[in-house]
Amino acid sequence: MRQKLFLSTLVIILITLIFSILAVNLVFHQEFSNYLTKTNETVIEQLPTRLSAVYESKGNWDSASLHELSLSLPAGTTVTLTDPDGKLIATLNNMMDMMNSQSGMMGMSMSSQAVTSWKTKTLTVSGSQGVIATALVRYPSSAPILNPQDVQFQSSVLYSLLLAGGLALVFGIILSYFTSRRLVAPLKRLISATDRIGRGHLDERVTVQTNDEVGQLAAAFNVMANNLKRQETVRKQFTADIAHELRTPLTSIKGYIEAFQDNVLPADQENLSSIHEEIDRLVDLASDLKDLNVAEIGALKPIFTTVDLKHLIDKVAHSFYPLLQEKQLTLNWNAPPKPVPIQGDERLLTRLFYNLLHNAYRYANVGGQVSITLNPAADFATVKIKNTGEGIAEKDLPFIFERFYRTDKSRTRETGGTGIGLSLVRQITLLHQGTINVRSHLGEETEFIVQLPQKVTIEK
Repeated sequence: MRQKLFLSTLVIILITLIFSILAVNLVFHQEFSNYLTKTNETVIEQLPTRLSAVYESKGNWDSASLHELSLSLPAGTTVTLTDPDGKLIATLNNMMDMMNSQSGMMGMSMSSQAVTSWKTKTLTVSGSQGVIATALVRYPSSAPILNPQDVQFQSSVLYSLLLAGGLALVFGIILSYFTSRRLVAPLKRLISATDRIGRGHLDERVTVQTNDEVGQLAAAFNVMANNLKRQETVRKQFTADIAHELRTPLTSIKGYIEAFQDNVLPADQENLSSIHEEIDRLVDLASDLKDLNVAEIGALKPIFTTVDLKHLIDKVAHSFYPLLQEKQLTLNWNAPPKPVPIQGDERLLTRLFYNLLHNAYRYANVGGQVSITLNPAADFATVKIKNTGEGIAEKDLPFIFERFYRTDKSRTRETGGTGIGLSLVRQITLLHQGTINVRSHLGEETEFIVQLPQKVTIEK
């Protein structure tokens, strides 16, 4: 890429220089020709005065003086001088052929200046005695560059342009080399870093040195690497958590079966019920994982109908009364006086509030309180579920909706649930285009706040 960038920049410089030199040379040649034409016009306008001076100085038309005057005429000019009676006095000329014979080195510069049109003027020459002659002047309409000094001047300008173009080309090559090197260097670092990422070195990062497109690419690469690192960490943690979650009930079941085989424990109703509970936990875990996975990949399609949120929460809360009584918990259900209809999937919303209430029940202190508040508004309904208990540390709040995340690492499935209930709650809330937040004071209380829109925008 560096070689391509260098060569493309060099080609652009060359093309720009060639066209610039040609354009400047063409403009200069045209302007210089216009300058010579104006100079010739001035010389011809002064011709009557000069002829009169020649005549007055000699008292007649001296051939030597006229010849000397002819040499100062513009190239290609012919002057036919006649007296007042029309008699030819002399013919003065400065022919281009004479100039060509003396300047054969001009070659292409001269051959390109062939005269294509002529002008004529009739001038009256006056002296002290009145009109002394008439001059018929025939001269090129545009001045060809035939004078050796003019040609040399034009050649000097062209040489200067070529020299300046050559120096610009050299500087362009040097600048192109270092520019291509500077542009490609960060891309090479990105390629090297990408290769290391591909080989599993997820800690690889690149330095962002500029704010241009290359710098933005480097920043995007670092963001991608951070996401890959996080996903890899989540994957490893998820695998470890799954292994742990499965090992605990399976170990318990295996222990019971081995005890039955060794006749250490009788296979009575109580022991079989314990095995059944462990199997139920495995089934619940598999069911939760399936539902969460289906929701996260977007395959869970809710069936939206009109749901009375007040009635739905009332049913969920009623199902918890036996559990609340066992733990001596007080339930404060602040229900609005009227129904609260919203668009939603009744089965998924039931699962959402069941998980939140179960979480509040599980982590409430014995003899504490669980509060449910439903506040309807114009466009959405807000549900707040709060419990008194040990609370959640501030550092743990951003992660409580992650799979298998527990604020107390020592908790087992007996005291901490499957570890994916809140993850499923978040996914169901998002499916209903709502939001969920949590507030907690360590050692005091925890409150989950769910906002659900009354109308859901259904994508077709």
